[in-house]
Amino acid sequence: MKLSFRFLFLISISSILISCSEKKQSAAVRPVDSLFREYYNFKKRINPIEATKAGYYEYNDQVANYISKPYQKDLIENYNRFLGEIGKYDSTQVTPSQWMSLGVMKWDCLLKLEGLTNPLVTISSPMYDMPNFELMPLIQIQSLHLYFSQMAGGTGLHPFKTVKDYNDWLKRVDAFVPFLDTAVVKMRQGMAQGIVLPKILIKRMIPQLDDFVKKPVTEHLFYGPVKLMPADFSPTEKERLTAAFTAMVKEKIIPHYKMLQDFLVTTYLPAGRESSGIGAVPHGPEAFQYLIKYFTTTNMTPEEIHQLGKREVERIRGEMETVKKQVGFNGDLRAFFDHVRTNQKLMPFKKPEEVIANFYAIRDRINLRLGDLFEMKPKGPFEVRRTESFREASASAEFLPGNKDGSRPGIFYVPIPDVKHYNTFADESLFLHEAIPGHYYQLTLQQENDELPEFLHPESISVFVEGWALYAESLGKELGMYEDPYQYFGMLSMEMHRAIRLVLETGIHAKGWTREEAIQYSLDNEAESEDKITVEVERYMATPGAALCYKVGQIKIRELRTRAEAALGDKFSIKAFHTQVLNSGSLPLVLLEKKINAWIAQELKAKGPRG
Repeated sequence: MKLSFRFLFLISISSILISCSEKKQSAAVRPVDSLFREYYNFKKRINPIEATKAGYYEYNDQVANYISKPYQKDLIENYNRFLGEIGKYDSTQVTPSQWMSLGVMKWDCLLKLEGLTNPLVTISSPMYDMPNFELMPLIQIQSLHLYFSQMAGGTGLHPFKTVKDYNDWLKRVDAFVPFLDTAVVKMRQGMAQGIVLPKILIKRMIPQLDDFVKKPVTEHLFYGPVKLMPADFSPTEKERLTAAFTAMVKEKIIPHYKMLQDFLVTTYLPAGRESSGIGAVPHGPEAFQYLIKYFTTTNMTPEEIHQLGKREVERIRGEMETVKKQVGFNGDLRAFFDHVRTNQKLMPFKKPEEVIANFYAIRDRINLRLGDLFEMKPKGPFEVRRTESFREASASAEFLPGNKDGSRPGIFYVPIPDVKHYNTFADESLFLHEAIPGHYYQLTLQQENDELPEFLHPESISVFVEGWALYAESLGKELGMYEDPYQYFGMLSMEMHRAIRLVLETGIHAKGWTREEAIQYSLDNEAESEDKITVEVERYMATPGAALCYKVGQIKIRELRTRAEAALGDKFSIKAFHTQVLNSGSLPLVLLEKKINAWIAQELKAKGPRG
């Protein structure tokens, strides 16, 4: 499918990739790998939790207070400094791969600086390296007060294998607690300026804190590492750490989470707004346009995205009608959605373990055909796990990358809040998206690619990462999946879900749609339950722009494949195409397109015109 919109990267390619016609710089410029190492050291320092996630433990005793002014000042100074360093190189001094990496590095610096100077947005560096709102720093998902807690039980990102690991965690908690204090200060400032969350999102946050406030110390999540203490710790160390963790939970975690919950209930909730979208707050429209640039690497307008979404919704509805007829269902598409949602044959499980086992069975089937489409194969392990109970009700399925040395596997988290009503109709496409050949496959290959600078190893550009995962869902038939028409309908439903996001995100944040209007639009066009749709709509409300990257990225990758197939004919190799997409890490779409066009030209030159 050809991308039917003006595809403009927010920074022109001539700005990202310094023009080769510029005067060559001094040959004495330092090796570019040295600059890459310095940049990654900077990224690890400002993203200590992300450093832990990548397997670098020198910052395990730290948390960045990313909403503080000193932190933001440090970012601005360093991004500008690195831009100056990048300007010392030209394309004759580095390899083509290094030149592309310099382009990505410059794109990153410029985009982050634009966010840091936006009056509403800041950069949420401690997790995901994604934008956040300085005066609305806490939300019901993807928020540091929840993300940090995922590490607290002893089985998450932070290792608990040595005495130093335990001591590092105690120091890390000491660094985290001031963030909660700062967050409350920032929310009070937001209240004074009319920059507050919607009431419904605040209501969602309040019960999430119950376990942190009400659990007895020895049953508390943050006490969990004590129960997992290695047997080889000395009795003295065990006694000391038990006392320290008890005091930490009793004197720091419980009081601060209680302070936060009381503030949300008594002060913040009454000040919450009735509107759903960011366009209703001061500087909201400008912030949303920036977030579109951030998440799609394009200059598309909200209206262009809205119309693209509507076109995709209509196209996918047509394919859904075909499946409905195939299974012999009499009734309209909305009735078929209800049929799929409530079909007891699609809810066969009685235990959460059966859900997990089903995903492993899907993995085994995919592996039989994977070599037909891919030359590259990741080495790192991965696991399927149930989402933790404290966040399960508001969570979507997700993939958490493993660390570089393979000691912590990648984890595909699956929320199973009610196993008896767990519907399997989209499980094949969900596995393709989150695991193989989606996130686990792409992100692990990226992390293991020694030809890339290390700063390009972690999860990065969303439009590539999520675009690839959605494209991966479309490979199901080529991988032996979707033999059951309900599973193929599940794939269409997943794609519809992402097309709907284009409509809802722009509807909510640029057109003034209410939460209820967005929920109804989803109910009219997809087969998810109302509960799941509600969670998703509230996610869009909380993270403007983030859901746009899936469909925009998928459309571009599919467009590039179609272009290569047309140009190369019977000389086209799907395995070679996938290697070209995957062997440079995640790229802005304009750089990916430039790379694939060059590969097509190279293949034509080597193999001659299409047969």
